[in-house]
Amino acid sequence: ALIHHCGDSLSGIGGVRRPGIVHRLDKDTSGLLVVAKTDQAHKGLSEQFADHGRTGPLERSYQALVWGAPSALRGTIDANLARSEHNRQKINVVRTSGRHAVTHWQVQERFGPADQPSLAALVECMLETGRTHQIRVHMAHVGLPLIGDHVYGAGFKTKANPLPEPLRSEVLNFPRQALHAGLLAFEHPVTGETMTFESDIPADFKALLDALRKF
Repeated sequence: ALIHHCGDSLSGIGGVRRPGIVHRLDKDTSGLLVVAKTDQAHKGLSEQFADHGRTGPLERSYQALVWGAPSALRGTIDANLARSEHNRQKINVVRTSGRHAVTHWQVQERFGPADQPSLAALVECMLETGRTHQIRVHMAHVGLPLIGDHVYGAGFKTKANPLPEPLRSEVLNFPRQALHAGLLAFEHPVTGETMTFESDIPADFKALLDALRKF
């Protein structure tokens, strides 16, 4: 779609398979990504993402709907990640090898009856690093997998069965992991200006969120 829209004007640094791509998302994650149309922009932006915001204004914030809820309001997950030796499509938390990965999280809402443990929560996740499947793996690692994540949260799918309608249908029919890249900020690679972009949650995410709020 990008090649159709931009023709040959995309940066060649991304190569034949991903021309212009600086920052991408997991399949079925909605929200903001970054595509460069010149090699100069691609180089400058890629350096910022490789630095993970340690020395610049880079900021990435995601909205996630997870099963359960942590007892604290905020926290940090610091756990190395590596590709699974048994399933190359999956990423695992590892102790002594892998790539350093840090996710900061903050609870925005909890859902469910007040006299019972939370059924689910809306959590904002801020990335200090940007590894493949990072938020999905980290949240599952602490027992809070994303709703709709059939790779890392498959064991939680049955939690929807006893739920009342229409919440049950919304959860069972949600077609993807409930993850949305809602905020992205970085330094313009030419002017140095801090650029901030926001993306509202899409209709499917909003419908699931509304159903949880009514539970």
